[in-house]
Amino acid sequence: MLYIVWALPALIVIGLLASGRVSTLVAASIGLLVAMVVALGAAPGEFQLRDGASALFRGAWIGWIVVPYILGGLLFWQMAIRPGDAAMPVESLRQNRQSRRRLLFAACFLIGPFSESATGFGVGIVGTMLLLRRLDLQPVHLMAFSLLSQTMILWGGMGNGAIVAGAFSRSDPTTLAVNASFFQVALNALWLPLYWRMAEKAGVGASSRECLSEAVWLGGSLLLLIAATRALGPEVAMLCAYGPVIMLRYLVDERPDAGQLLDALRRMAPFAILITWLMATRLISPLSELLLQTGRLEPFFGAPAWSPLFHAGTWLALGAVICAFLYGHVSSLGSQVLTAWKTGRLAILAIIIFSMMAELLSSSGIAAALGEGINSAAGGGALTCLALVSAVFGALANSGNAANGLFMSSQVSLAKEAGLNVAAVIALQHTAALALNLMSPVRMSIVCNMAGCCGQERTVYRAMLPFAAAVIAVLLTGSLMITYRVL
Repeated sequence: MLYIVWALPALIVIGLLASGRVSTLVAASIGLLVAMVVALGAAPGEFQLRDGASALFRGAWIGWIVVPYILGGLLFWQMAIRPGDAAMPVESLRQNRQSRRRLLFAACFLIGPFSESATGFGVGIVGTMLLLRRLDLQPVHLMAFSLLSQTMILWGGMGNGAIVAGAFSRSDPTTLAVNASFFQVALNALWLPLYWRMAEKAGVGASSRECLSEAVWLGGSLLLLIAATRALGPEVAMLCAYGPVIMLRYLVDERPDAGQLLDALRRMAPFAILITWLMATRLISPLSELLLQTGRLEPFFGAPAWSPLFHAGTWLALGAVICAFLYGHVSSLGSQVLTAWKTGRLAILAIIIFSMMAELLSSSGIAAALGEGINSAAGGGALTCLALVSAVFGALANSGNAANGLFMSSQVSLAKEAGLNVAAVIALQHTAALALNLMSPVRMSIVCNMAGCCGQERTVYRAMLPFAAAVIAVLLTGSLMITYRVL
């Protein structure tokens, strides 16, 4: 009975989201209230009101750390792309099979993930669909391909999920992201053939040679991304790795003349300058140390510190302001800030609330006790069950942070109780929390509204079902390999 009481916050949030009658923010708020009552009234150890207040403040701090990534990323994207009429360099659309296919691949696997990394929240879908409209695809294929921009969501929103997950699991975000990236490789190895099959059905097929070329481009990009994550951290890795890859792809496909090349460089200049600076702040040790220590705040031991001059979100926001001046759109800056807040506010508030809930459950000992109970009840299947539940919950909430907030601490406790590889369990949990987000109801609503096909969500879900099955296969295989000590 006590285990059911401890699980009430998670069960209530899952039930509310599954009902579809309340928003993620409302469900999170109710879950937080329930977690507070359960922690104060039924914690396995002593847990006083002051302990609860401390946990809430710590959770709010963890949530705050990612706010500059969200608002800065959205604002930079709006000011660098829209007012300046900039665009990603892609091959000019010629009416031939190869040109159409190369645009499709670049939009789905390069430009879309790059856009999502800078912004998050499915914004990458918008840019991807704008590019894919040039191919005159059937609506269902247009929507399904646009969702593939979310396949690199591990690095979405400046990798803020890895930072929050690291705080929940008391682990290093960079190590966590690198470990999780190997599951990402497995997912892409399964998703790419499914993409080939869907492209053939959509009338954008390709020769075996072109498919091999796509596999090489995707594999090479992933290897570069993992290396960048290890060297630079999850926040800036995607921008620094995929920015040059996108430009190289443009040069290989388009072979532009001097005028076209200068135009592409002009359009990409804000991103190139930002990427170069962010790389410098990570790779030049004296500069990195100076920025890290200047104004550094670390109010909670083991929680992420905030160094305003090292934080990528600060430079994204500053870059947006500079773009406004350079493009002569200073007058629109205020409205763009408001637009960024309107776009990101629900996600920001939900992240903060779920972080507070996670800290309550962890600090009170409830998460650890639940992990022990689940391990005792489910044995070897406990890890698999929690991973699958996390995947579904992450999709319902449209947030890996929400799923990690509810389940990460329990997964860590379960791993320790069962003597499993804790780092591998953390990586699997983070992957599970994010992997099905490409099919979340929120993202599905975005593509249907953009395509003018409201009410056709079920058709798109059917088209994306094989991609979801690939996620389940990777999670099942990964959990079994961890359970039987292969990993």
